[in-house]
Amino acid sequence: MERRNFLAKAGAGAAALGLVACGKKEEAKPAASTAAAPAAAPAAAPGAGAEIHWRLASSFPKSLDTIYGGAEVMAKRVAEATGGKFQIQVFAGGEIVPGPAVFDAVKDNTVEMAHTASYYFFGKDPTYAFDCAIPFGMNNRQLDAWMRYGNGGKLLGEFFGKSNIVPIPCGNTGTQMGGWFRNEIKTVADIQGLKIRIGGFAGEVLTKLGAVPQQIPGGDIYPSLEKGTIDAAEWVGPYDDQKLGFNKVAKYYYYPGWWEGGPQLSVYVNSAKYAELSPEYKAILHMACADAHVDMMAKYDAKNPIALKELVGSGTQLRQFPKAVMDASHKAAMEVYAETSAKNAEFKKIYDDYKKFMDDEVLWFRIAEGSYSNYLATIK
Repeated sequence: MERRNFLAKAGAGAAALGLVACGKKEEAKPAASTAAAPAAAPAAAPGAGAEIHWRLASSFPKSLDTIYGGAEVMAKRVAEATGGKFQIQVFAGGEIVPGPAVFDAVKDNTVEMAHTASYYFFGKDPTYAFDCAIPFGMNNRQLDAWMRYGNGGKLLGEFFGKSNIVPIPCGNTGTQMGGWFRNEIKTVADIQGLKIRIGGFAGEVLTKLGAVPQQIPGGDIYPSLEKGTIDAAEWVGPYDDQKLGFNKVAKYYYYPGWWEGGPQLSVYVNSAKYAELSPEYKAILHMACADAHVDMMAKYDAKNPIALKELVGSGTQLRQFPKAVMDASHKAAMEVYAETSAKNAEFKKIYDDYKKFMDDEVLWFRIAEGSYSNYLATIK
């Protein structure tokens, strides 16, 4: 959706909210003529004020209250803003649709909505990953800037539209951790033969360095690490990782997760169902998603520091990826992007725009944000 259209609809939604909040209705004014019959009320927009009940299929389990909770926050805001007339029922991954199947469920109108991470659908087309994260990509704020004031929202809207999907940003975890390792990673050679739970672009990048990526559902990571079936695994960050107990089966906790500098979660809406919504309901849905988007990042920023302290206090060995490993990973990532661009025109179109925007963002963040944050980190 273009920004101007959204702002126009948001204004209409705000006006509707004001009338609902005050409990007022616009009174019909006397007709200019002397006719006894009052002027006919204007016809309501399709679906305006109607009671709507949608189902949302999440890719996440209820135990992850931050990521799964993003959809709940959004649904609650929609219900509050419509006086309970627009209800969205949230289902955890696997309850009505398996987590990896939510894309097709929305595309085929099996469910009206989903809440997920687009890089789960890398196998369909790597271009989908731009709606979430790519290795050595933008952080949360930079991605928001591209989506809102760059071409991100427009380009991704067009791309997802080919699958009957309207994507709406609805959450971000911030830069993630590099994951849990049973042994230390001191050199690039230590990645050779490493069996690591990871997928998508990151898996392709690590394959170039000799690793053996494994596609393992979140619930199977712990036993796989415990049994030694895999040597390492990435998930999200301290708060979620602590809940899943990875520190009990892997000693070394690496950072940063260079494959997820600012992974965005999104709501997917079936395009036909979206078109049925009134302008007011569309505006409310977008504003509810925007609120949940900020709320998720705030939760992680509040909860991760506490969890990290507890993990380190319990014996977790915090490690930073050596620069040589970061440099080799970056080189491999650039090779993967060049190869993908050469054979996928849709990917190249979006990547070229993404990369150009990102280069300017990185320069700006290095000048102000980065220098400020780095200075604060040196103060004891």
